[in-house]
Amino acid sequence: MKRIFLFSLFCLLLLLSCTTGKKEEALPSPPVVEDVDWAEKLEYNENSNSAKVEATVKSYIDGDTVHFNVPENVVRGGILKARFLAVNTPESTGKIEEWGKAASRFTKEKLMGADSIIVESDDGAWNLDSTGSRYLVWVWYRTRGEEKYRCLNLELLQSGLAIPSSSANNRYGSWCQNAISTAKNLKKCIWSGAKDPDFFYGDAVEVTLKELRTNIEAYDSVKVAFEGVVIMNSNNSVYIEAWDEETGCPFGIPVYYGYSLSGTGLEILQSGNRVRIVGSVQYYAAGGSYQISGLKYREMKPDDPSNIRLIEKGVEILPFLVSPLSFNGESVEVESGDEVKTIALSDALQGTLVEMEGVLVEDIYTTDNRDSSSFGAMTMVASRDGERVTVRTMPLYENGRLLTEEDFMGKEISFSGVVGTYDGKAQIQVFRPDDITVR
Repeated sequence: MKRIFLFSLFCLLLLLSCTTGKKEEALPSPPVVEDVDWAEKLEYNENSNSAKVEATVKSYIDGDTVHFNVPENVVRGGILKARFLAVNTPESTGKIEEWGKAASRFTKEKLMGADSIIVESDDGAWNLDSTGSRYLVWVWYRTRGEEKYRCLNLELLQSGLAIPSSSANNRYGSWCQNAISTAKNLKKCIWSGAKDPDFFYGDAVEVTLKELRTNIEAYDSVKVAFEGVVIMNSNNSVYIEAWDEETGCPFGIPVYYGYSLSGTGLEILQSGNRVRIVGSVQYYAAGGSYQISGLKYREMKPDDPSNIRLIEKGVEILPFLVSPLSFNGESVEVESGDEVKTIALSDALQGTLVEMEGVLVEDIYTTDNRDSSSFGAMTMVASRDGERVTVRTMPLYENGRLLTEEDFMGKEISFSGVVGTYDGKAQIQVFRPDDITVR
């Protein structure tokens, strides 16, 4: 064993002597990836054979969808609903996806700072997308004080805020490929592998109120999270709504908190607060409608993604003005993926605050059960221009006196209230005496 040890030691010393004095080879440096501004390099050609028009923004929808005001000879009605060519930004109007809010904010900031916007087709015609309602376009903008137009589609790609969508097969295909490569190599946003600071990584499905309201049955018993403004607080429940630019109307839902909240949790749910709600979608059989329940607020864990959260205080609450005719007869179109749904306005407005003026009260039913908390509540049928609506009031007291049928029957009223459902039919619920006026 001693001989073996000495022999091994000798070999080791011999190896060290052979390598002594050799220069250690340095590892090769990683290639430097240049952050090229491809949107700056690409030149806008006003003399190309594509269709193009100067436009202004009517409404911002999300990162790759904007509605533009254009001349009537371009699009009937003067509103071009644009879907950006070559890009697909993460969702921010339905199910919320990582980097969706950032992409939407990026597009809005760029166009808000522009003094000129050009919408361009990929060829000589204005082409519709698969929904048949949006036009596929390139969007160019010129910042105030600058002379050069920049391509917003290309900017979204090079910023890592969009994934490719047939990016090579178009007018600016090679430019798009370069922008995508830059974003990937520099690991920007979507390609970074990092967490999106605007996204909540809890176990709830992040959605918008429009998505929730227009696909409510698909979310039955699902834990969801959404943002909106508290418009009413009544009977251990609040009503939350959020404005939607695409349809030009609010979407809302009742939220039942029961006795599960106290302290900070209850303070969050004050009227006029913009909040983030986390809870489960439940069908409330007694009311014949869906609501959110199971709210939590953990004082010791304020950053828990399952907590309800205050975003902003003091948001102005403005009722959505409707007439009996619009409430009963109008509808809204909602884009859901490649499908366009048509939804009755009275259904779309469920859970939102509306205002109606100058309707004549034709009939009233009063709850006369003195053992009921609804004693004195009235169900009115009111009309204007031959269209009728149902108005349901809570028991209304004015200077200590319960208001009755005699105060309203045969009179013209104006009111504001929250849209609900009873026995499968839409009605408007008035909660406070100050919200109804006799003329």
